[in-house]
Amino acid sequence: MTGLMKMTKSEKVVIIRNYLNYLFENPKCELNYNSDYELLIAIVLSAQTTDKRVNSVTPILFKKYNSLEALSKADISDLENILRPIGSFRKKASYVKEIARILVTLYDGKVPTKRKELEEMPGVGRKTVNVFLGEFYNIPSIAVDTHVERVSKRLGLVKENDSVREVEEKLKRAFKREEWARLHLQLVLFGRYHCKAVAPNCDNCELKDICKYEKRS
Repeated sequence: MTGLMKMTKSEKVVIIRNYLNYLFENPKCELNYNSDYELLIAIVLSAQTTDKRVNSVTPILFKKYNSLEALSKADISDLENILRPIGSFRKKASYVKEIARILVTLYDGKVPTKRKELEEMPGVGRKTVNVFLGEFYNIPSIAVDTHVERVSKRLGLVKENDSVREVEEKLKRAFKREEWARLHLQLVLFGRYHCKAVAPNCDNCELKDICKYEKRS
């Protein structure tokens, strides 16, 4: 065991920040979109599936229904057929149609930036709002998905039994506000391609000396 385990939390944060910046200097959201509503819908569709799978259906969806008005009037069975590959397609088709209707009728076709208004839409929870605001408007936020939660707990940034909301709040306290949106993307990409749920790439990871998973291996 190296001396890294004896570091203070602030020292550990510096190590983690530097390594994430090294791995992902310019992190990018991997969902494809061309507008605010396309991003919001893509995030909703990404629940319990991969960005890659979402990206396989959204070009079809947004090409056939190329406006919010068209989406709001779409045949629900057709939406279900388009979204079938991503799972939970019936529920998600209903979300898409209703989100489009709300945006057209209440917000003149523009996605609002207020959290309360966003969270009143079907399928839109805190994580979805955080991803959307951070990505589209660069509003400081940290969305905690399965990757962010896993990495944060393995690296000892939070406790094993912390809830998703507790993870979010602790990460916010540990990192500077201007880093939040970038950090979210970095942790997602790190968890997706390096610190994977199964068979993580520990041997080549410069954070293995402060990683609880590595110590259990």
